[in-house]
Formats: sequence, structure tokens, C-alpha cells
Amino acid sequence: MDPKKLKGRSLLSWKDYTPEEIRYFLDLSKQVKAEKKRGERPQRFVGKTIALLFEKRSTRTRCSFETAFGEEGGHPVFLSSQDIQLGAKESVEDTARVLGRMFDAIEFRGFKQSTVDTLAKYSGVPVYNGLTDAFHPTQALADLMTIEEEFGESKGRKLCFVGDGRNNVARSLMVICSQMGLDFTIASPRELFPDAEIRAICEPFAKKSGSKIVVTDDPASGVAGADAIYTDVWVSMGEEALKAERTKLLSPYQVNAKLMAATGKPSSIFLHCLPAVKGEEVTEEVIEGSRSRVWDQAENRKHTIKAIMLATI
Repeated sequence: MDPKKLKGRSLLSWKDYTPEEIRYFLDLSKQVKAEKKRGERPQRFVGKTIALLFEKRSTRTRCSFETAFGEEGGHPVFLSSQDIQLGAKESVEDTARVLGRMFDAIEFRGFKQSTVDTLAKYSGVPVYNGLTDAFHPTQALADLMTIEEEFGESKGRKLCFVGDGRNNVARSLMVICSQMGLDFTIASPRELFPDAEIRAICEPFAKKSGSKIVVTDDPASGVAGADAIYTDVWVSMGEEALKAERTKLLSPYQVNAKLMAATGKPSSIFLHCLPAVKGEEVTEEVIEGSRSRVWDQAENRKHTIKAIMLATI
């Protein structure tokens, strides 16, 4: 794989990349993490700027982009929906064309996938999806990095996502696992099964990589043999009005000690993209326990985001 082919490319979803390219990002992520631990600051973004557009609040995504870019000598500029006219007085297309002339790259975190797609189409610079309702690709790369730190090679490992099977994290994990040869199971209520479109996207990837994609409404059978159990909040941003309904629907899918034991593997780990509501989707015992790797996951957001920017800017 020629790294030069990554220059200038956007990251909207992992369906747009090959397994070899994803492997390059992972290896580069491990390299920059090692550099950070050695105290090295190579300053590869000196004189560069990135616009960080946020419709949704953020801890890990914002901090990862700002610190990763700043450590390398670059200048990140944070712009919330209160700061600019994105899609309000000014069209997304026009905002993209303006920012593309002023910045070397753009990150977007918000609601519609169409917004980040339009920014990429019209800006002329790399655009990174920091989360939309459809995908969360930078999170999925950090998740895979965390699995590889724990187990070595990720291919052939089994990851089970328990909870809302339609959400952006579950969808992104399905894409990256099917690309990279991990077996991926979603254990979810039938009402929250992933849509046919995302499953159709992943089928050819899985066939090529040898990945097994399973969707079930039985959490105990879903996690059997899993190397990692993953969950997310029951109520996503923008769906707060559905809290009572989601709580009733998803309570049987809580990740607790009993469900962790159902993997049948003492070596299996717990993952969560955070923020977590302890006592709802996961018990405090599990997230604070010895099998939890959520803090490594959170740190790895930074290293993977730095690697993505280094490879594409």
C-alpha cells in the first residue's frame, strides 16, 4: 500500500477504505502512541490549520483533535453552531468552499451524514467525520487499536455489541470488523436491529475477509465466545424524549457480571465509547472492573485521530 495514496483523502466512513489502508492507519496509530510515551514531539503540522465544526457536544472527539493537532505544532480552530452559519444563513456548500480556502482540513461532528459528505465534496481539503447519526469512524479505529493492544492480531477475534443495534457506533463497528476479518455480533432488541442497507454494505467485505456477521435478540448467545463485549448509552444525543421507551426495551441488554461470564472466556474485555451511564447500559462493577479497557479506548481516540490526520494532510 502506497501511503501517498492517502494524501488529501477524507474519512467519512470506513466503507471507503481498503483493509490494507485501515491496517496502515492502525500501525501509524501505534507508532504515534509510542512517540508520545517517549516524550517526542515531531511537530509535523507546523503552519497547518484545521477547522473543528461541532453541532453536538463532545469530550473525547474535541480533545483528541485539538491536542493531537496542537502537539504537532498546528493550530486548531473550534467552531460551534453558535459561531458560524453552517446550514443556517449560509448553505453547507458555501461554508465548505470558504473554509476549504482558509484551512488545511476540516472536522465535523453533528447530526446528518449528508452534512459531512457535502463538506468533503465542496471544500477541496480532507474532511473527517467526528460523529454523525450514521457513522463514528474515528471511534471504531480506536476500538480496533484497543483490541489489538490486548490480544495482538485482531483478525479472527469476536466482538459483540450489546444494545441499540442501529446506532452510529454499532454501524461503524460492523463496517470495520467486516473489513478487517473480525467476527461481529449485534445483540439487540428486534425493534433496534441494524437496517438492511448497512448489512448489505458489509456483506461483501465480510465474504472477502472471512468475517462472520450475526444479529440476534438474545444477549447471552450473542456474547458466547466473545473476546470483547461493547455497549453504548441507551439514549443517543437528540433522542432524549425516548428515554422511558428505550430504558424498558434495553434493560434486558445491560452489561453486567453475569453477561461478562456468558462469554465463557475469562480473558474477554469490556469496551464502551463513553460517556457511560453507570447502572443503565453497564454496571459500575463491570466498567470499573479489571476487564474494562474503556480508559485505554478513550486515550486511543487521540492516537488514531493523529494518525488519520498525519496520513491524509
